[in-house]
Amino acid sequence: MTAPRAEFEMSVQAHQHEEGYVTKVIEHYTSMVPSGVYLTSAFAVVGLSLGLRVAGKKEMAHFVGLWPATILLMGVYNKIVKIHGSD
Repeated sequence: MTAPRAEFEMSVQAHQHEEGYVTKVIEHYTSMVPSGVYLTSAFAVVGLSLGLRVAGKKEMAHFVGLWPATILLMGVYNKIVKIHGSD
């Protein structure tokens, strides 16, 4: 026999939590950047990483190769902010 579990509401309601000043400034400026810039940048960085690898700079190629995921994630965040807005 198991004990009943308490259910907790973990969601945040609209305007329950206000964003900080720095976040608002960042969102303001990044919302001006077209979404295609993030995708283009990610592909360019993949090409740069490949070029570095071909040039024999293996460690630098690996370092630069980590950037596309971050750039694409920034693009997703940018798109969410554009669609749903922020505080």
